[in-house]
Amino acid sequence: MSILITNIKELLQVRETNVTIVKGKDMKVLPTLKNAYLLVEHDTIVEFGSMEDIDGIEADETIDATGKIVLPTWCDSHTHIAYAGDRTQEFVDRINGLSYEAIAQRGGGILNSAEKLQNSSEDELYEQAAKRLTEVIKMGTGVIEIKSGYGLTVDAELKMLRVIKRLKHDFPIEIKSTLLAAHAIPKTYKDNKKGFIDLVVNDMIPKVANSHLAEFIDVFCEKGYFDLEDTERILEAAKAHRLIPKIHVNQFNAFGGVALAVKHDALSVDHLEEMNPDDIAALQNSKTMPVALPSCSYFLSIPYTPGRDIIDAGLPLALATDYNPGSTPSGNMNFVVATACIKMKLTPEEAINAATINGAYALGVSNRYGSICRGKKASFMITKAIPSYAYLPYAFGDNLIETVVINGQVF
Repeated sequence: MSILITNIKELLQVRETNVTIVKGKDMKVLPTLKNAYLLVEHDTIVEFGSMEDIDGIEADETIDATGKIVLPTWCDSHTHIAYAGDRTQEFVDRINGLSYEAIAQRGGGILNSAEKLQNSSEDELYEQAAKRLTEVIKMGTGVIEIKSGYGLTVDAELKMLRVIKRLKHDFPIEIKSTLLAAHAIPKTYKDNKKGFIDLVVNDMIPKVANSHLAEFIDVFCEKGYFDLEDTERILEAAKAHRLIPKIHVNQFNAFGGVALAVKHDALSVDHLEEMNPDDIAALQNSKTMPVALPSCSYFLSIPYTPGRDIIDAGLPLALATDYNPGSTPSGNMNFVVATACIKMKLTPEEAINAATINGAYALGVSNRYGSICRGKKASFMITKAIPSYAYLPYAFGDNLIETVVINGQVF
C-alpha cells in the first residue's frame, strides 16, 4: 500500500539525514519545505520534495493537502493512561484549598488510584486504556510511553503491564512500557518502606524483566516518596535486569535526583518543575533528556519547568503530557505544545522539536520516529487548512488535526 500526499502547504521537520536529537540553539531551527509532496510505501517514508518535481510519482492512494500542514506525529514520552476510574473529587478538593501533598497524606492521590485499579478487572482496565489511547492518536500522538505504578502490589502491577502489552498488540502505534512500581508507598507498607522496596527489588523487577513486560524502570524520586538512597537501590536492581531508567525528579523539590539519574545513564529525567544550577550542570555532556510536563503544572498550579533556562544552557528538551488521573487528566499534546509556548516561553519551533524528535529520543526511538526523513516510519499528521504552523500553539483551544497516519495506515 502506498500513499502520496500532494500540495502540502508546508512540510515540517524535514531532515535529509537522520537527526536523532536537537539541542540548545538548534532547537530554534525547524526545517520545512513549502508546496511539497510526501510519498509513503507500506510503513516507511520513501520520498518527499517540491511539487515541481512530482512528475511520474504515483501511489495507491492520493491525499490532497492544499492549504494544510504536514508534520510528524507527536511523541509522548511520559503517560500513565492504564488507570482505573478518575479522581474528580480531588480536583474539587484542590479548588477548595487542599494541596496535592495534603490530599496524598489523607489517602488520596496515587493510593486512591491504586485502590481503584486493584478492584478493577484486567478487561475493564484494558477497555478504559484503549479508549484513551484511541483519543490521543486522533489528536496526533504516534509514539507513546505508558507506565505502571497504580498497582502497588505484584499482581496489580503485572496486570497493568499485561494491559499495556495488549495495547501494543492491538494498536498500530509504537508503545513503550515502563515499570513504575516505586510510585508511592502502599498502605500495607505504610510503616515499612524498606519492606516495600525489598518487594520491588526482589520480586517485581525480576518477574517483569523475565516476562519481558517492560523496557524501562521509573521511580518517583521525591520527598515523602522515594529518596536518593531508595532510588539508587532500585536503579541498581533494574540495571541487573537491563531495564533502562526514566526517572520522575524535581516535581516539588530539587535535592540531587537529576545527578543521580545521570549517574545511572537515565534515558530521561521528567518533571523538573524545580531546578537549580547544579541540576543544569549535571545534565551537561550527558545522554539524558530533560522532559517537561506543562499540562501538569497547569492543572496543579505549580511552577513550570524552566525550559528557557534548559535550552539556553545548550541542552535538549522534550515535551510530554503526563496523562494520569490525578495531576494531568489529558493526553492532548497539542495543548502541551501550546502551553510550552505560552507559559514556558518556547518558540513554536522549539516546542515542535521538543514534541517530535526529542520526544522520540526520550523513548529511544528517534532513529525511526520524530522527523520526516527517508527511511523513517511513516507516522505523521495532516492539519486542517491553517495560516501557518505557529497557528497550532496560537489557537490552543482548537482541534486542528484532520488526518493521522500511523506507520503508513490512516487511523
